[in-house]
Amino acid sequence: MTETTDQTSAGQGSDQAQTWRDDFSRVLSPVFGSPQLDIVRGEGSYVWDASGKQYLDLLAGIAVNALGHCHPAWVNAITEQASTLGHISNFFTSPPQIALANKIHEILNLPTGSAVFFSNSGTEANEAAFKMARRAGGGGRPFIIAVEGAFHGRTMGSLALTAKEAYREPFAPGVPGVVHVPYGDVEALAAAINDNTAAVFIEPIQGEVGVRKHPEGYLKAARELTTKVGALLVLDEVQSGIARTGYWFAHQDWSIGEGVVPDIITSAKGLGGGMPIGATITVGDANTKLLEAGQHGTTFGGNPIACAAGLAVLETIEKDGLLDHALDINDWLTPQLTAIDGIGEITGQGLLIGIELLPDAAGEIPDSKAVAARALEAGFIINPVAPGRLRLAPPLTITADELTPFIDALPGLITG
Repeated sequence: MTETTDQTSAGQGSDQAQTWRDDFSRVLSPVFGSPQLDIVRGEGSYVWDASGKQYLDLLAGIAVNALGHCHPAWVNAITEQASTLGHISNFFTSPPQIALANKIHEILNLPTGSAVFFSNSGTEANEAAFKMARRAGGGGRPFIIAVEGAFHGRTMGSLALTAKEAYREPFAPGVPGVVHVPYGDVEALAAAINDNTAAVFIEPIQGEVGVRKHPEGYLKAARELTTKVGALLVLDEVQSGIARTGYWFAHQDWSIGEGVVPDIITSAKGLGGGMPIGATITVGDANTKLLEAGQHGTTFGGNPIACAAGLAVLETIEKDGLLDHALDINDWLTPQLTAIDGIGEITGQGLLIGIELLPDAAGEIPDSKAVAARALEAGFIINPVAPGRLRLAPPLTITADELTPFIDALPGLITG
């Protein structure tokens, strides 16, 4: 899994990497901690660091690089658009913006009156949905419900929806009115919803806690409860959307959504395939009208280059059959993983996968961060998403042949 040109160039690469590390600590914000790698190039499912070492990227920029690195269709779309029209502000529209919105309408089979608002990230997509929730029911509904284990972003509105106290506490007092209910508990959700509820925010598959689906029937119950009191149902598909689960959006899988039609869907990550773009999708005319002209905005949202990249992603997924491919790879990979000693439940769907690490003979659960560190040393990028749990979110283009060396190495990575 490693590649170096020769000893001299490898040494030069190491020197350059050290210079970059020194510069990083001197000129960049420390909020992400020290970088694990200095990545200089990517192609397909692989990236290379400054020393020339090759890594199999099983995280894809946290479910962002849907087509892998530098896919020709993506590169061509960006290059052509950048040489035609780059940025025009939100006073105007452009053909890529309209084409991408049309494509989203098509893949979701949206009813007349639905609309797409483009922003730059998942947290911004959720901020727009949060503002729409404040307008729900004519305004004056003070409470929004989110679920324990949820991650909706780090800007202030999205942060209020995010369940992890460690993320929220340093910035208290936060945006008021958000109530978190226990995961998977329909009775608790029903008890929390009333005429003062503006909206319920749900990730169809929670990523932050180790990739877990809600229990069967949960989304359906949420839809029925919100409809009963006139509250919005907002599905955060920032991570689980854009074919990540083998469906355009996870809730379209009957086993998850049971035919549920939400009021708002948020998307980002894989939508741009590496370009920054988010989308807040309102379903139906009434939901679209929750925000009027001038009540929300963004300077870069709907940027022609980002939209051209997004359109290339969706069209390539469709043309290359990557929806079925994600399901097929999961069907092949899951039994390979479960056959490994020390691995328990495999969660998620398609190419959004959670791996449970079982206790060893002494009853100790392997440290997922240590496993990920050993994987990185061996040339594999994985994510220790939670204690005792690993997350995989590789490119949708990944093959069984590319995954096989990781499967072969994983037993040793777990035991150390």
